[in-house]
Amino acid sequence: MGNSVGVPEGIKHRGRVWWLTPVIPALREAMAVGSLEAMSSRPAWSTRYISYMEAENQTGFLEFILLGLSEDPELQPFIFGLFLSMYLITVLGNLLIILAISSDSHLHTPMYFFLSNLSWVDICFSTCIVPKMLVNIQTKNKTISYMDCLTQVYFSMFFPILDTLLLTVMAYDRFVAVCHPLHYITIMNPRLCGLLVFVTWLIGVMTSLLHISLMTHLTFCKDFEIPHFFCELTHILQLACSDTFLNSTLIYVMTGVLGVFPLLGIIFSYSRIASSIRKMSSSGGKEKALSTCGSHLSVVSLFYGTGIGVHFTSAVTHSSQNISVASVMYTVVTPMLNPFIYSLRNKDVKGALGRLLSRATPCL
Repeated sequence: MGNSVGVPEGIKHRGRVWWLTPVIPALREAMAVGSLEAMSSRPAWSTRYISYMEAENQTGFLEFILLGLSEDPELQPFIFGLFLSMYLITVLGNLLIILAISSDSHLHTPMYFFLSNLSWVDICFSTCIVPKMLVNIQTKNKTISYMDCLTQVYFSMFFPILDTLLLTVMAYDRFVAVCHPLHYITIMNPRLCGLLVFVTWLIGVMTSLLHISLMTHLTFCKDFEIPHFFCELTHILQLACSDTFLNSTLIYVMTGVLGVFPLLGIIFSYSRIASSIRKMSSSGGKEKALSTCGSHLSVVSLFYGTGIGVHFTSAVTHSSQNISVASVMYTVVTPMLNPFIYSLRNKDVKGALGRLLSRATPCL
């Protein structure tokens, strides 16, 4: 069995030439007409094996199908309008927070520096998911290319990691402000603040790249339908026909390191903050501390609550639609609500937004 029968080199190197013994006539017949389509003289399993080899060598040309939240055509206009509204509110609300902080000198402090970064991350997180979903609904085309799907997987991991680490850094900032107020300016200096933000971005980039580098070694040879409204890592792994043990192990390890440990750090910070607030004699100091810490604690509760809710839903139900609906909470709803939480519960941000809007009104 040499090259005279047209055996592909890639298959021979894999030590599977004996698999082709019963289908050599079919292969010769197919290559004579320049096609590898299934013929009557070829067993069905041989077609599947050849399709596997073709998919393995052509991942750059693969396309996945995003099934979305619902396949009911009558619901598509409602879903489109709902997600477009939430996306616009998310972008506008977070942009207002960023503009209010940058335009008001009273808010040029470490806490609001981190908040502006969080608002920017929320805008980017929604942007990497919602626009593609809206385009798919509008064009009635649910396909997404392999490279676009990898890109979406990368950013859908990258921005939540940034959210987690930024919320942890903000908890540390509140801990220093409440528990060590006299040393706050010295400890939370601009250099440290910039370094903390840089480290969060570096960790996010490296972790996401590690996931993507492992994904590029996967092969896909069966169903390309993703029962979700975006390319989510665990759903992609379920479609792979190669071993995903390393990918799954990395998910569990990173979830523990970048999910559990930051949460423990936040809990520790707020336990110390609560102890310090109880010792305060001034009611004004207590009120200010509760105002700034309360908004941050609400955002933390919303972020971790929706994240845990999604994982709990995926563990107790096998319905992909229920999982997709639960995912809407942390991918769309949480970034949309964060500006409202900070503007309604924080007097400084509320005042800065009022001054920003008052200056902008005469220009309209």
